[in-house]
Amino acid sequence: MGNEHRLLTLLICLVLGGGLTAAVLGARAAGPRAGAHPAHPAPGDRVDIRDVPRGAEVARAAGPDASAGSVSVDCGRGEEGHYNEDNLVVSPGLRSGAHHTHAYVGNLSTDAMSDEASLDAAATSCRGGDRSTYYWPVLRRLDRPGARPHEGSAGHGNTGEILPEASVSVEFRGNPVSKVVPMPRFLRAMTGDAVAYTAGSDADVRARWGCSGFPDRSTTRYPRCPRGDRVTRTLVFPSCWNGLDTASPGHRSHLRFPAENGVCPQGTFPVPELRVSLGYEVPPGVPVALDSFPEQRHSPKTDHAMFVNVMTGAQMSQVVDCLNEGRACRT
Repeated sequence: MGNEHRLLTLLICLVLGGGLTAAVLGARAAGPRAGAHPAHPAPGDRVDIRDVPRGAEVARAAGPDASAGSVSVDCGRGEEGHYNEDNLVVSPGLRSGAHHTHAYVGNLSTDAMSDEASLDAAATSCRGGDRSTYYWPVLRRLDRPGARPHEGSAGHGNTGEILPEASVSVEFRGNPVSKVVPMPRFLRAMTGDAVAYTAGSDADVRARWGCSGFPDRSTTRYPRCPRGDRVTRTLVFPSCWNGLDTASPGHRSHLRFPAENGVCPQGTFPVPELRVSLGYEVPPGVPVALDSFPEQRHSPKTDHAMFVNVMTGAQMSQVVDCLNEGRACRT
């Protein structure tokens, strides 16, 4: 009887041991475990800018009622170091709701708990007094560990030294076929798709990446730029407002994009088109990555930006007048 027990025990150990070995080998063959998110983007997410076909932005033909002006708003380039892991537009009232770090210019108080009163009372980095808030995910260099505030606090695979913006351009443009109407105060807007990697569609991908020395080439991948060129990100916001709401479920239906010819969808009205352009000094060969949700794997397609209009009625009227009169203005 004792020999039978010993043989049975040995047989069980062999079976369990074989099963464990098979499980380990299977896991190794399958690659990283589920839930393990790489710190680096996929190799296919990078491209040499010289391999990107030329394709300069086609200027839309201006009609007789066009609002052909432009307004540049000088809000600095984030010298104040305003960062947090909040998202007032998408996750108001939720601390660290973004799960990644955002960089800001404009309103210096913006966080998840901001409301109309606090935004209206805050200081701003914009030289002309615009208290609007403009923000986007930070870009990090992956060859250096982050040691400063907000460089490790976001977690979720977002690591590395934050690259400060070398240039920030905040510009409003008009509409090629129509005059624009004022944006309502406290309008909330979003461009891009933070979940583009898993969305199954590029329909909401809006950001374009490039190099400062190649203005006629843009891509949805991280560009490798020649020495001396800046890496650029350009984010254009929707500019057709439904005339009623300052926000909407999903953050898209109240403010939509015009057609390629500039015509707004039926039932919407053209408002000033916000364009945020960012530039970074990236040494050749240094890998960079955008902050993202863990499952989005730092895909450059997930680039996005948010905006809350806190201009006064008088400030917005100046923007609208400049655009509708075809002038180039600075504030």
